[in-house]
Amino acid sequence: MDQPNPPIEYGLVPREELTGVSGLDFLKGIRDRAYPAPPFAEAADIRIAEVESGRVVFQAEPSARLYNPLGTVHGGWISTLLDSAMSCSVHSMMKPGQAYTTVDLSVSFVRPVFEDTGTLRCEGTAIHVGERIATAQGRVWDRAGKLIAHGTVTCLVMRPLGAES
Repeated sequence: MDQPNPPIEYGLVPREELTGVSGLDFLKGIRDRAYPAPPFAEAADIRIAEVESGRVVFQAEPSARLYNPLGTVHGGWISTLLDSAMSCSVHSMMKPGQAYTTVDLSVSFVRPVFEDTGTLRCEGTAIHVGERIATAQGRVWDRAGKLIAHGTVTCLVMRPLGAES
């Protein structure tokens, strides 16, 4: 019999602890609830479902509180979901102490999302992770497997803390 997952806790991990593990181990810790999920994940109602080196899958719950004036889920929320999955696919390949930040995000929307669309899955996959630049791609699907949106991200990879400049 499977044990139910404990409730998700939200908060920040102390920087010393965060930078002491690889990106993959850190993201696995969030998925496994050993580390708290970041506070924005609670507000956005997104969570890590799967993580491996170079690949991260998020699940997200669209709701009416995310509607734009036209009565569909705001594209900014879908962009946030894509940026999270794609950037975390890059994060999963970071060494201890390394950091990164998104410098460019491109999203193409294929169909609208409504509250009754149900749980979305978003997969981010690293394309290239170099010493200074990383790129990733992502796709969002609804529960029926229909494509909702897709995108790419470019990230700036920063040297490990304490490394010579």
